[in-house]
Amino acid sequence: MTRPIQFKVAALVARPDADRIAGTLETLYHYLVNRGVKVLVERKSSKALKGLNPEVRELEALGEDCDFALIVGGDGTLLAAARTLAPFDIPLIGVNLGRLGFLADVLPEHLEKRLGEVLDGRFDLEERFMLEAQIKRDEAVVFRQTAVNDVVIHRSSTTGMLEIVTHIDTVFLNSQRSDGLIISTPTGSTAYALSAGGPILSPSLQAIVLAPVNPHALSNRPIVVESECVIGISFKKGKQFGARLVCDNIQSPPIEVNDRIEVRKAGRPFRLLHPPGYDFYEILRAKLNWSSGTQA
Repeated sequence: MTRPIQFKVAALVARPDADRIAGTLETLYHYLVNRGVKVLVERKSSKALKGLNPEVRELEALGEDCDFALIVGGDGTLLAAARTLAPFDIPLIGVNLGRLGFLADVLPEHLEKRLGEVLDGRFDLEERFMLEAQIKRDEAVVFRQTAVNDVVIHRSSTTGMLEIVTHIDTVFLNSQRSDGLIISTPTGSTAYALSAGGPILSPSLQAIVLAPVNPHALSNRPIVVESECVIGISFKKGKQFGARLVCDNIQSPPIEVNDRIEVRKAGRPFRLLHPPGYDFYEILRAKLNWSSGTQA
């Protein structure tokens, strides 16, 4: 069951080495306290709040004690928080300290105004699904991880192309020689999958992109499948074999040639809170430098 949104207890999570982190965190902390919101700060992030003595929690514990979380840094910081906090149904607000992000879309100069709108109950709520990947070896699961953006199978730098065999719900799709395969959510379709020629998906779509990395055959193109599909990956033996699995930025132990990988939609989505007027297509235009002119 989805937890109803309350704004009584906030969590602050930040990228510790981000520029302007201390000033932005301090502004957030004081603003929330002045609005009557209790503030809990992730332990590593609390080091930037010198002299304030905030109430501190480990990231894993914040989900049990807060109603929503403000993630300060950028999309990468938000990815890590989303994987951890998704099981608790904690909605996230992303504060971007760099350029406008696809996920962290609140800029510091608009912070108090935009956060005030959210606390006043004016916001857009999104739920986006994640992926879960498993590596099975002799029917035992030796690695399991979730991903917000993508699950990537890639060759080791010292080996040749991989011979990747892909099944969709046990139905054979193809066998390909390539440097790897990107399995992406709609959220991740604007990340690594985009650089491999994959399509951009609207975040609300229930679909998964499979995009090959440097395929040997030019006819091997990205494909989009329904999000409830289970994607099975196995490998053909070659003279050399070396492969890794990466879920967002989390790398698996080395894959063995007889291992089987299964990727499916994760059981719980993650939730995003946007100030009113959030426009995914406006962000696309800004990030990708589309349509520099005005609309007709």
